[in-house]
Amino acid sequence: MSGDLSAGTVFNHRSTVRVVVVGDPATGKSSLIAAAATDTFPEYVEPVLPPTVLPPEYYPDEIPVTIIDTSSSLDSKAKVEEELQRADAIVLTYACDQPETLANLQTYWLPEFRRLKVSIPVIVVGCMLDLRDEHYPINLERMMGPLMQKIKEIETCIECSAANLVEVAEVFYYAQKAVLHPTAPLFDQEFQTLKPRCIKALKRIFILSDHDRDSALNDSELNQFQVKCFNAPLQDRETDDVKRVVRENLPQGINHLGLTLDGFLYLHSLFITKGRLETTWTVLREFGYNDELELPKENLPVPSEKAPDQSVELTSAAVDFLKGIFSLFDSDKDGTLQDFELDDLFSTAPESPWDDDPYKDSMERSEQGDVSLSGFLSQWALMTLLDPPQSLAYLMYLGFTGDLATAFHVTRKRSLDFKKRHTDRHVFQCFVFGPKNSGKSAFLNSFIRGPFQDNYNLTNSQCYTVNTVDQLQGIKKTLILHEIQECDVKEFLSSKDSLAACDVAVFVYDSSDEYSLKKASKLLKEVARNGEHSGGYGVPCLLIAAKNDLNLYPMAIKDAEMVCQGLKITAPIRISVKEQYMNNVFQKIVTTAQQCHLSVPETEHGRYKKRYRQLFNRSLFLASVGAAVAIVAPAAYRAYACRKTNPAR
Repeated sequence: MSGDLSAGTVFNHRSTVRVVVVGDPATGKSSLIAAAATDTFPEYVEPVLPPTVLPPEYYPDEIPVTIIDTSSSLDSKAKVEEELQRADAIVLTYACDQPETLANLQTYWLPEFRRLKVSIPVIVVGCMLDLRDEHYPINLERMMGPLMQKIKEIETCIECSAANLVEVAEVFYYAQKAVLHPTAPLFDQEFQTLKPRCIKALKRIFILSDHDRDSALNDSELNQFQVKCFNAPLQDRETDDVKRVVRENLPQGINHLGLTLDGFLYLHSLFITKGRLETTWTVLREFGYNDELELPKENLPVPSEKAPDQSVELTSAAVDFLKGIFSLFDSDKDGTLQDFELDDLFSTAPESPWDDDPYKDSMERSEQGDVSLSGFLSQWALMTLLDPPQSLAYLMYLGFTGDLATAFHVTRKRSLDFKKRHTDRHVFQCFVFGPKNSGKSAFLNSFIRGPFQDNYNLTNSQCYTVNTVDQLQGIKKTLILHEIQECDVKEFLSSKDSLAACDVAVFVYDSSDEYSLKKASKLLKEVARNGEHSGGYGVPCLLIAAKNDLNLYPMAIKDAEMVCQGLKITAPIRISVKEQYMNNVFQKIVTTAQQCHLSVPETEHGRYKKRYRQLFNRSLFLASVGAAVAIVAPAAYRAYACRKTNPAR
């Protein structure tokens, strides 16, 4: 499996590769550059050469190399550091006839790169090979091998002679190659194995190339793979040679059906150890991977032009695909995914997308920690709403091969839903406000049926939980709860579009604490005013009386009802997470989100604006009627006068 290196060039977005040459004084830096540029050994070379460009036709990838020479004087140290920060690769020189310069690589130069946090490919080059004492030969591989395993940035070591034009051009070929086809993302030099991300990417490519899904690439599939990646078919002899090499070195890499995944990975490991990184990179780039072994999210067809009050949902095509994936990896067919099954499901992705916030602990799990299909799809709905590019990328990692444009649906503007008094959304986002110790975290945790905890734990500002909610006639909607800490409310509401993504807001308070109700009421009014002023996103609101198992303060019920009456919203919903009395609160939240024109609180300012608009509209109507009368009356008089003058008519 090899081919024309130009097959991968379309994926290299670079216009040039910038190589900085550094090293001890008098180690041949400038002579090396001059010889590479002119293919001759110059009799005189300036101490520091200006930037030198080796043209694209010098290289298979047809990308030019810009070489930056540097001075070794202390006065130029700052300039050298600046150039290193801008470099794509480093050529680090020592003199073959000066052993102390080789020692300085370990004692000074390589630690200096670490100090500067310059983590780019390094090509170690021994210059002036023609001057080495023949009585003291050096085994470069034995000497540099341990250092290369220790310093992962060292791509290769080479010795050259500018005077004899030996291995001069190869120095900058290796430097360019290290940038365009880097080793570090693919291979662990210390353990001589493919890196986990590389294995995952190649596994996905293998699965996509295994068209008959029999876990092996037959001769036809191998040939299709070769044509796709290298635009050149495999001859029968070449196919037999590939399988023979794998069979001799890794028997399980070949079976009666063809090349297995183990064999596929072995071949790529072999290419890399033999210095054929461009082969593996051509394959990876043909399947869309960047240098970080990810599918670049910026290149995916994700809806970009949408209003702040629009959201992105999965289409039925994407949901059906995810249902199939869930069933495929549910190996014991118990209707849930255990951790090892979920890990296997994401084994073709760079990592699991749900290991960190805001997705960690956001979906429902069983007591054993297993994930149901409902929880699985809910988590995808959350990721699609919060980060559509990531959601689409992970659909691709799992093998979604349909039209990517059919995977997502952009909802109608919420402001338009409000006017039409109807919404077609399947996923609703609820912002959860409330003072400290009001029970917000327990409320969110109860939504995913998590265990009740008496101790209050401060949550981060990006806390989400998501689940499906059953509605009438068996209809299911997905509800996302987003907890917003009291201390973050002011900053949160400072944005004009802060409430644009909110389908419904709830305000949780401790029903045994009068002060908690007052603070929740204050938050409710702040949100209501923000909806009236900023962007005009009127948000349905609900008041939730939590901790109903505790003793209520004397006026608790009356005070809460007065707050709701004053704002013209639904009466408080009383719940007790501890006693598992939830009063159908989540169904009520979804119903409120669907009836988006109701339960929108009215403040004094809002009522004033409403009366003003009514008066203005009434005045406008009267003015219009007056204008009509002023126009019609003279016309009527003229008609009357005409009839009086000509009675026969």
